[in-house]
Amino acid sequence: MARKKAVKKKAVVKKFVLDNRIDSSVAALVTAVADSTKAVSVRSAEAKKLAAQSKRLSKKRATLTKRKKVATKKAKSSPGVETRKALNAVVKELAAVTKEASKIRELKAATTAELSGLKSAAKRVSTYVKLVEKADKALNKPTKKRRKRRKKPVVEDSAVAA
Repeated sequence: MARKKAVKKKAVVKKFVLDNRIDSSVAALVTAVADSTKAVSVRSAEAKKLAAQSKRLSKKRATLTKRKKVATKKAKSSPGVETRKALNAVVKELAAVTKEASKIRELKAATTAELSGLKSAAKRVSTYVKLVEKADKALNKPTKKRRKRRKKPVVEDSAVAA
């Protein structure tokens, strides 16, 4: 004959364990809110700094482009060593600024993408915490004691009886 395997019963969760799990989950959500808020503020500051750098480099690039145009005209009108050196210096500086601007642009794009993800996650987790707090408040509300209804006193009509 074949033997039947002993079936192991699943343990039922105790109240203490369940309470601990709920408390730790809520605590994890609260720490997630704090972490996400901090991350959003750090990334926002970083994005702001990168935006300022990008703007500064853009302005510098615009002025160097104008300077290159002027230097090119001078070099064509009066070719000489000095004008050629001035033009080459402007071209080198423009190339360096353009290269730095492209690096900043890539960093800015990555930071912006990260920041938008962080903001949506922060919004999500803060909403969860608000809802949990609202539910806790509703669940921990003391129960109202109902008053018994008074019976209306029976008024004898003396006029009717007489």
